[in-house]
Amino acid sequence: MPYSSFAEIVDAAHRCGPQRVAIAAADDRDTLQAAQAAAIEGIAASTLVGNAATIRSLAHELSIPLDAMQIIDVPDPRQAAVRVMELVRSGQADIAKKGHIDTGDFLRAALDRESGLRTGRLLSHVGVFEIPGFDRLILMSDAGVVVAPDIVQKAEIVKNAIQVAHALGIVEPKVAILAATERVNPKIPTTLDAAYLAKMADRGQITGGIVDGPLALDNAISAKSSSIKGIRSPVAGQADILIAPDIEAGNMLAKAITYFARGRMAGLVVGGQAPLIVASRSDPHDSKLVSMAIGIVMAARAKQ
Repeated sequence: MPYSSFAEIVDAAHRCGPQRVAIAAADDRDTLQAAQAAAIEGIAASTLVGNAATIRSLAHELSIPLDAMQIIDVPDPRQAAVRVMELVRSGQADIAKKGHIDTGDFLRAALDRESGLRTGRLLSHVGVFEIPGFDRLILMSDAGVVVAPDIVQKAEIVKNAIQVAHALGIVEPKVAILAATERVNPKIPTTLDAAYLAKMADRGQITGGIVDGPLALDNAISAKSSSIKGIRSPVAGQADILIAPDIEAGNMLAKAITYFARGRMAGLVVGGQAPLIVASRSDPHDSKLVSMAIGIVMAARAKQ
């Protein structure tokens, strides 16, 4: 059965047993509190890479016990990110997490050809949303990594999102390729890309889900809207995954869901050797915990 709430994802992470999380630039209040929350939940054992003195000082101030957490003293945030990737590459950690470090620096360490986590696949961000009024989780990509994807990159983004959906129990996710209209229009390049991706899925170049597009947002998620417009599609009104045309559309859609619809967002970057947790510092603690839980579920699935 697919998970339909964040609580179910955290429960699934419990069943997976604690996984090992290496955190870059862990000398930060929010980061330590997230590590503590994961430890209390019993879903993760954290290795804190950063300024050891600051980590211990903050932990004392916040009454966070460090007995079960390993500390590696690497004061420079960029070097801390490199060290985290080395821990994952060597099998000493299952998941890499961003602490008090710029996302770009963290991802550059992940993409380093010598010490990073490259697999030959594209790295992309997959957001998972719990939205009031919906009976299912909605996944969306890419709102955080690939700025202006071409058709080849969009195919990789779709494949990565399907992988996350499978980890969340969605056996055959319905993938909507979003555009401004459901009609293919040569004057709107995103509708052409959507049509290409749908045909690629028909030909078996994208597998594991049902892919259709172009679909406008209302047609993708509202059965009533798609019915009124007479859209015949196995995805229309039932989408599990929304694929944005570019990072700007994805970013605005993600923030509209969280700020206007009061939805909750978690997410991670996939496509590397291990899940990458890149939660924003402004994300609430419970969302950060769910992001870690998704990574833990995916890491456990990969081991199987």
